[in-house]
Amino acid sequence: MTILDGKKVSNQIKEEITEEVQKMKDRGEKVPHLAAIIVGNDGASLTYVNSKVKACERVGFESTMVRMPGTTSELELLKKIKELNENDDIDGFIVQLPLPKQIDTQKVLLTVDPDKDVDGFHPTNFGKMALDMTSFIPATPFGILELLERYNVETEGKHTVVIGRSHIVGRPMSILMGRKGFPGNSTVTLTHSHTKNITQITSQADIIITALGNPGFLKAEMVKDDVVIIDVGITRVEDETRERGYRIVGDVDFENVSKKASFITPVPGGVGPMTIAMLLKNTLLAREMHRQKSAEV
Repeated sequence: MTILDGKKVSNQIKEEITEEVQKMKDRGEKVPHLAAIIVGNDGASLTYVNSKVKACERVGFESTMVRMPGTTSELELLKKIKELNENDDIDGFIVQLPLPKQIDTQKVLLTVDPDKDVDGFHPTNFGKMALDMTSFIPATPFGILELLERYNVETEGKHTVVIGRSHIVGRPMSILMGRKGFPGNSTVTLTHSHTKNITQITSQADIIITALGNPGFLKAEMVKDDVVIIDVGITRVEDETRERGYRIVGDVDFENVSKKASFITPVPGGVGPMTIAMLLKNTLLAREMHRQKSAEV
């Protein structure tokens, strides 16, 4: 059994990006600039955005955090997004989700310029991804592809079962694993909360990608020997034996499933670190795209 070590691979990617940024500096070019908008004081969101800012510093990017109060109106947020769209200094930006109830998330995501949408959530980017065109792939699915590629996990002709149909992970993964090329060329089954006989389906899978947020959902009796497991789930579970009073667990009963798996991602330290690394990679791609556009004008 091989651990798909997202922490290790994400560090490698950050090193590669740092080298690219240094080359840009040496050529006297503008370095990539990533901005993040955060509305309100959600603790998990703040932690996540802060870690993005630190990651930018590490690779030599410029970064901007735009903090707005939880009482911000939809109109005020849309105005701020328009400002970032029109600011040529910013190559890519994200709007941290979830947003307060008074704001329509779909309207917000539609307002982001697709050329700066480094989260890959805009319908233009999602549509291009579905059509195998060059686009920003959402950071978590992009990270999963990168892990499969760097560990040379065979995907061609394999049966991939995706558990969960979210727009952020499940649905894009079902498209990406079925596309031509590597990683891809697999036969994909997309399962969700209304799927019947799920054990019958998962027990036939060569690759299982689970993004449910249901701790320990996938049990050893639900998988076959030598299965590849990608666990995207991340849930805080109370644990009084830990100093923090909780531990982070995934969708997979790791202890027992890992005994049958050929490859498996740990939680934490698997898919999570890859998400920020691929957000940086998307921002680097955005910078290069904007540089080429400027050169054509």
